[in-house]
Amino acid sequence: MLKPAPSTAAKKSKASPAAGKTPRKQDFYTAEELSGDMCNNVGLLIKQVQSSLNRMIDLHVSPLGLTSRQWRPLVMIRYRNVNTPAELSRQAHVDTGAMTRTLDRLEAKKFLTRHRCPDDRRVVKLELTESGQNVADQILPAIATSLNTHLLGFSKPEVETMIALLQRMLVNGKLEESTCSGEQ
Repeated sequence: MLKPAPSTAAKKSKASPAAGKTPRKQDFYTAEELSGDMCNNVGLLIKQVQSSLNRMIDLHVSPLGLTSRQWRPLVMIRYRNVNTPAELSRQAHVDTGAMTRTLDRLEAKKFLTRHRCPDDRRVVKLELTESGQNVADQILPAIATSLNTHLLGFSKPEVETMIALLQRMLVNGKLEESTCSGEQ
């Protein structure tokens, strides 16, 4: 069972009676507040930052002949060793039909090839071509540039704190998902 991510204060203070215990629930938002000003809605701000990052990355990868849907599979195949359409779909949170269409386009551009697995003909294996590897090698610098642009003016400790806070939110969300689905 997942446990809520500890706060930084709880990590630092071992003598604290709350250290290691489940934090109490605190409501930061009410429906009334959300119906008005959305400027302080954490979820909306995260979505807006993600959209801005994606737009900037897309600007950087479009000269490579890639769309927003096409660069992610190339990166996942090249750097995460994901080599089946099913696993790509799962990890990218994209339905299999959409992933198949994306892979069709990448194959038409000669960036990848598909082969049936000799041990299990139901399984399709993906492999980047030489041009696919060359293009994939140019994607991470575009992502780094986009992230660094969005982090202008932040200090290293601020970025580390932001990462830790976002990771805590993810753990809390997964905890709630498992609680709601009945997993223990």
